[in-house]
Amino acid sequence: MRHGLTLILVAAEALAGCSNPEKTERYLIDPPASQARVGNNLGTAELRDVSLPEYASAGEVSWQTADGVVRSNPRNLWADKPQRAFTLTLARAISDMSGATVIAEPWPLAEPPRRRVEVRVETALAQLNGIYRLKGSYYVANDSAGGANHARMFDIQVPLPVAEKSSSSGLGALGGGAARRSPATPAEIAAAQNAAISQLAEQIAVLGGPGGTVKTSAPRVDPIFAGLPPLEPLPPLEPLPGISFEPAS
Repeated sequence: MRHGLTLILVAAEALAGCSNPEKTERYLIDPPASQARVGNNLGTAELRDVSLPEYASAGEVSWQTADGVVRSNPRNLWADKPQRAFTLTLARAISDMSGATVIAEPWPLAEPPRRRVEVRVETALAQLNGIYRLKGSYYVANDSAGGANHARMFDIQVPLPVAEKSSSSGLGALGGGAARRSPATPAEIAAAQNAAISQLAEQIAVLGGPGGTVKTSAPRVDPIFAGLPPLEPLPPLEPLPGISFEPAS
């Protein structure tokens, strides 16, 4: 009976710890202000919602463990929806360092943007090798005739402050126990991701990275007008009747 009561008390204490909101940690996606200043290569541009992997778009901070599995903890959360925060802060960072007007979709101004920017992320992960990796591609579309369209890649790697720990302890460790990596903390992962977003903003601002450029051959036609037949030419105008003025008497 006493043993059963002890188990109930332990379970109740664990449940209380899980439900305690103060035990939940939330981390901001907020890249630091860059000291770099680059030219304005984008003018006005709409940044589409950044496409993130499923593990990176979820609410929990993720990392890769020694067995290669991507793991997370429900107590370590992002402070905002990752896709929203990533898109908004990336647009802000590009604008701040270049002077361009880059705004996350939907475009709020009456004057339409000159360009559209799309970012597709393949990897956004604190890897088991102690590197936070942000890898993917970005595209800059210019609809005007003769405008340059860019399709470029990025592969940004930020070192994590991962400590080395011995796999053995006590006297065995003094005997040369093998070292293993200790996973980075969620705060360190958040800081590395913010630094990677800042580097990505600089790369997009200067249109950098491996890839290619394609010129727009014809202006983009709004989809609502795409299916309409061409306009018929107007008939020639009839000549105006002659006007005569009689001299005043």
